[in-house]
Amino acid sequence: QVQLAESGGGLVQPGGSLRLSCAASGIILSRYVMYWYRQAPGKERELVARIIPGGSTWYPDSVKGRFTISRDNAKNTVYLQMNSLKPEDTAVYYCSNNGVDWGQGTQVTVSS
Repeated sequence: QVQLAESGGGLVQPGGSLRLSCAASGIILSRYVMYWYRQAPGKERELVARIIPGGSTWYPDSVKGRFTISRDNAKNTVYLQMNSLKPEDTAVYYCSNNGVDWGQGTQVTVSS
């Protein structure tokens, strides 16, 4: 059974940083395209980062230069480093293996 577990969310002031983790069991993350999505209240789910098995990454313009996705194969974990956070980054953040399995999400709130 595949399980993805996000952690690391919380309340942070604008300009602050957080690192989210997505720990997997039941799959080997390095074999999959891994995504980080977010969903704010009343808004559609938004893709914020992607990493492919070869290591290449992609970000939308809204987070490019501020967010970094990475993977630790030994820990079977994918990370999302978020810097220079803005109030509009407030959302529940989810990881997914190519849209097949999803974690429960972790809340990120950016507010002063």
